[in-house]
Amino acid sequence: MHIRRVLTLAVVLAAVVSAPALVAQQTIEARQQRDTQVLVGLVESVSAGTQPTPADFSLRWDSNHFMKAADGGTYIPFTVGVDATELAAGAALYVRAVSKDAAPAPPAEPPVVVEYPWDDINFVDVEPDGTIARAMVLAPGEYDVYVAIKERGPAEVEDDQAPVKAALLRRDLTVPDFSDLSMSSVLIGRIAALSAPLSADEQKENPYTFGQMSVTVAAESKLKKAGELEMLFWIYGTGQRNEKPDVTVEYSFHQQTADGEQYFNKTPPQVLNASTLPPQFDVTTDQLPGMLFVPLASFPVGEYRLEIKLTDQISGETLTTSTSFTVEA
Repeated sequence: MHIRRVLTLAVVLAAVVSAPALVAQQTIEARQQRDTQVLVGLVESVSAGTQPTPADFSLRWDSNHFMKAADGGTYIPFTVGVDATELAAGAALYVRAVSKDAAPAPPAEPPVVVEYPWDDINFVDVEPDGTIARAMVLAPGEYDVYVAIKERGPAEVEDDQAPVKAALLRRDLTVPDFSDLSMSSVLIGRIAALSAPLSADEQKENPYTFGQMSVTVAAESKLKKAGELEMLFWIYGTGQRNEKPDVTVEYSFHQQTADGEQYFNKTPPQVLNASTLPPQFDVTTDQLPGMLFVPLASFPVGEYRLEIKLTDQISGETLTTSTSFTVEA
């Protein structure tokens, strides 16, 4: 959603809508416009250094992940955490990404409308745990990301209205390029199958849903010994024969001990090629997933590093990366 559309939003309703419903809709739109204007102005002032960063309640960046988007950009689901008790009546959330490589806009009269790589407004009901998940899509590069949130404004402007309670954070973000042999971020958590894809609105509220797979990311990658390590990622930039890749994935576990890191165990290699993938899979149009499910009963409580090695049997290229997780009792 582009903010300029929100700020110039016109209410267009069918003639069959009743007068009370029309008034209620107009009231909601007017309130959302005011909340949007406040948050956009807040980010403008803080980024320009003319106002200190507001911190009327806690706001933290919890995590983010990177995957290749369908249009060639990078899909970035992320979560932030807030003090839910301060936002029980709901909140407005504004996210803006500014390229660090972009030249500053020259002064102009009238002022030029600036197009940002990403800016979006959301009106949310905050869950009791204070976690809010959303996503953005950016081209590879370096960015300043601003996240601003405020309590939902009143239905009508009041003369004795209390000062706005808001919080803002800025985050440096380096967005990777997936054009060569590469991997997405590794998602560790609970993976569930959905009966059908989500609608566009549902997808926006559940950014860790991919087609008919939903991932509930484990906070700080902490897992229970009685459960499983469930892991999902995607592989990009492989060679292909007749639209099929030929990739071997090796997984080896290393335990962090008092004496340093020690090799723990490994799984049999996974082979992703014409003999193991669905007949309709086409690597030129479909994303190649890597998945791993490992029971943790044999893992002692502690911290682990999982090394993932990809070998593209067609090009001969290899790629090795690591991810960490913790096993708890």
